[in-house]
Amino acid sequence: MTGRVLGLSCGMPGGSAEILLIEALRAAEADDATVELVRLDELRLDGAPGQDDADWFWEKLIDCDAWIVSAPIISRTVPGRLKVLGDRLLGPNADAAIIEGLLEVRRKGGEPAVPFRVDERVLRPRVAGFIACGGSLTTQWKTLALPVMHTLTFSMHIAVVDQMVVEGAGTPKSVVLDPDAVARAGNLGHHVASQIGTPRDRVEYLGPPGACPMCHLDVMVLHGSDVECATCGARGRLAGNGIEWTDLSPSVISMTEKAAHYTEIVETARAHAAQASLVAERAADYADFPVVRPGT
Repeated sequence: MTGRVLGLSCGMPGGSAEILLIEALRAAEADDATVELVRLDELRLDGAPGQDDADWFWEKLIDCDAWIVSAPIISRTVPGRLKVLGDRLLGPNADAAIIEGLLEVRRKGGEPAVPFRVDERVLRPRVAGFIACGGSLTTQWKTLALPVMHTLTFSMHIAVVDQMVVEGAGTPKSVVLDPDAVARAGNLGHHVASQIGTPRDRVEYLGPPGACPMCHLDVMVLHGSDVECATCGARGRLAGNGIEWTDLSPSVISMTEKAAHYTEIVETARAHAAQASLVAERAADYADFPVVRPGT
């Protein structure tokens, strides 16, 4: 499928995570996609807005039709710099429902009550794939990697087509000793490329099955017999030897929940604006607390 696939390598240059990403990008390229590889370690993310590489990467992300992220697993999750990138660029500023809501406000001649970036290019369909690569052979050391990676896609309403976790690659470049993992990364690239241009509600998930029907992962929060997907928020209850999913609308992957969240943000902002003087008065009590800084 033709289209642009952006690969984000979040580990050591030439390391196992990057090797798997290159295999995925080569597969997508074989399916007639145009591919690009960006290294997270080469992005400057510590400057003021417009003075580092965050805006440059935003344009790369906006320009792509598919995004494949490959990261090493560190302390059960992904590198902190990947979370920094997500915090800088995504969340409310890239939320599809928020952007739809703010555009509607402007169409009616109003101005948004909340100062989020309004980039309607976010609303173009995109798909994604995730690769998490770790050294441990036991599951508990890898549990949080894919759930955190999902925070990179749900706000922009990007459909995750495939996701994989690799184990046993605990020394540099050693994933090349696992031909099954390398081949699996290639399949992920083919899967992602096959869904480019597909409307969000028609994208086919082609990865391994998981307990949650929305994010296809297995990390759950239990409230007695009630179940909440810890990755996306879908709701269900324990039934027999499994989970009966009773309400998928609270999943942050759904536009229903994104729209509800937008309404919540707007109503909260309006309520706080009406009490701006009280907020300023009470916050003033905290303004002069001493701060210890480096070099002092």
